[in-house]
Amino acid sequence: MKLIKKIFVILLIFISFTEINAQINNQKVEKIKVYGNCNMCKETIEKAGYEANISAVLWDPGTKIATITYDDTQTSLNAILKKIAKSGYSNEKYKAKDSDYKKLPICCQY
Repeated sequence: MKLIKKIFVILLIFISFTEINAQINNQKVEKIKVYGNCNMCKETIEKAGYEANISAVLWDPGTKIATITYDDTQTSLNAILKKIAKSGYSNEKYKAKDSDYKKLPICCQY
């Protein structure tokens, strides 16, 4: 029984590292201002810009700077920024529609 538990734990750890180390090919990195306030904003902004093996976003609530990493053969910075704006968060290139902005929780309205 202990052996089965050990094997299960090792397998779980292996799967976790495989997912974490998923690579974005043809990587391009851009930093751009995205407006928001809190960790709920961070979660939504990062989720809006994420696409497995294609794009990832890390947003800093203190500086309001998003570091966007993407495969430039699969998507573009503009496409990612449009998705973020559609989630309610304006950025340097695209303003969120009022209807999308009003859907944000009160703490996320900037």
